[in-house]
Amino acid sequence: MVTEATGKPDRKISVYQKWMQSIGVPIYEGHFVEDLRSVELGWWEERQVNTAFLHLKGMDGVSEARIAEIPPGKTLPPLKMAIGELVYVLEGNGFSTVRDDVTGEEKSFEWNEHALFHIPRHSIHVLGNARGDRSARLLHYNYLPVAMSVVPDPDFFFNNPYQRSIAGDLESLFSEAKEVPNDDMMNTIRVFWSGNFFPDLGAWDKLSPYWGRGAGGTAVFMRFPNAEMGAHMSVFDPGLYKKGHRHGPGRVIVIPKGEGYSVLWKKGGEKIVCPWHESSVFVPPEEWYHQHFNTGTEDARYLALGPLPQFRGKGETMEDRAERQIEYVDEDPWIREKFEIELAAHGGTMLMPDEAYTDPTFEWDYADDD
Repeated sequence: MVTEATGKPDRKISVYQKWMQSIGVPIYEGHFVEDLRSVELGWWEERQVNTAFLHLKGMDGVSEARIAEIPPGKTLPPLKMAIGELVYVLEGNGFSTVRDDVTGEEKSFEWNEHALFHIPRHSIHVLGNARGDRSARLLHYNYLPVAMSVVPDPDFFFNNPYQRSIAGDLESLFSEAKEVPNDDMMNTIRVFWSGNFFPDLGAWDKLSPYWGRGAGGTAVFMRFPNAEMGAHMSVFDPGLYKKGHRHGPGRVIVIPKGEGYSVLWKKGGEKIVCPWHESSVFVPPEEWYHQHFNTGTEDARYLALGPLPQFRGKGETMEDRAERQIEYVDEDPWIREKFEIELAAHGGTMLMPDEAYTDPTFEWDYADDD
């Protein structure tokens, strides 16, 4: 778009934003949405689905997130995209069929609530609702805003005749994820899980100690074959909270399980409290500190859907941690005071060890720490 006054490109709104607005469905802004299962959707005629977009602060032209609801017993029209996409199941039961556009090979699989799966780029896929008595609601995540800033033509991504065979055997790509050791000993992430299908992140128990982030937390770090996107899920107990930290833009965080809140703040700025429970979502803006608190009665799980590598910010090395993380001994006293107030309001008990606030080298013990 070119403005008449200056003849220069109008950069107030991106091509992606114009396309998103043209769909004519609700677009949710702000810092968080408390429950994606209940937000109002609108009809997207081309896709034959009720949907809404998330355009939260912190997505910053990096990532797309949208909600789609499949009516009871319905199957959506086949779709082919020039980029890959992650799909997280908010509620319902259904199935997906992925077809190699070159070989014609197909793979079908069923999914339930809390499943996460990856749709490879240039594959043809179909999503269907296996239940006849309730809708299925999904959260889709991709990097379309970045891609569309490079090729500002929606048809390139949705009506592209280019054919590409999916690298690898479809059967194995959507079978059980496999454990992959991380050989980088300077990295605090010791193990990744690689696959295109994670069946239930609400109950996933193949967790590793998440050294350094506090709260005695564990995590699973996920990689998707031949994809640039990634994801991880952190798990921590009631009465505890994680250390404040910051990173690049575009991470969309959704809650599979638990109750609590997160605090977001720009260095020196106002603190924003985002309450959460199952199916809440929030996005930490670029280089904003954020911190996660469990005020519930069970373990809390937060799933971070990650953007392209160049937007992830610093990694997980010890040096990065010193620059990007606030240790308990250095945090604003308000953080602890706020947590104690929230715990009392929820009938919870503070389980943070006193040593965490006095010893900068304090680390939780892990039974399987070797």
